[in-house]
Amino acid sequence: MADTNKQFDLVTAKCRQIFVDKMQDYGASWRIFRLHGITDQLYIKACNIRQLQTTGVSLVGDDIEGNLRAIINYGITAIIQERNGYADSIDMSNEEAMRHYDEVLHEAKELMVRKNHDYGEAWREMSKEGIVDMILAKIIRIKTIIANGGKTIASEGIEGNYFDIINYAIFDLIHYEN
Repeated sequence: MADTNKQFDLVTAKCRQIFVDKMQDYGASWRIFRLHGITDQLYIKACNIRQLQTTGVSLVGDDIEGNLRAIINYGITAIIQERNGYADSIDMSNEEAMRHYDEVLHEAKELMVRKNHDYGEAWREMSKEGIVDMILAKIIRIKTIIANGGKTIASEGIEGNYFDIINYAIFDLIHYEN
């Protein structure tokens, strides 16, 4: 488990730096996203990974690792949006956005530790393709929950699915980086 914690931190440090850099370029422009839009961005990235896994060809230069990092960052922003609502303009400073980002990332790591304890790090035996399929399934579940007004009867809600997407993407990046 110590290796997983270290690998989690290494993978997410790169994601965080990308987020910081993009905040410098664009500010918190992502604040305008409603959950539909940000979930669609997650879907696009996951579909691109699946296409790359299937064909091995990108005509626009995308790569799997970059898409996985984008999924992590979009997943974190989705949770921030779910908790704070969307805005019609940039209404959050870069510092405030980073506080939210770090809080969500910390929660994702705590969840990963608890689930790894209970599941015995079973993700290490999953294929890269299987992990992406799980991410896509979670995205489709979120879309269904959103279409149902955010209500669920017997399953976890939107936020739990976003956290799972973040952690699955981290696990897949760990696979790719090893």
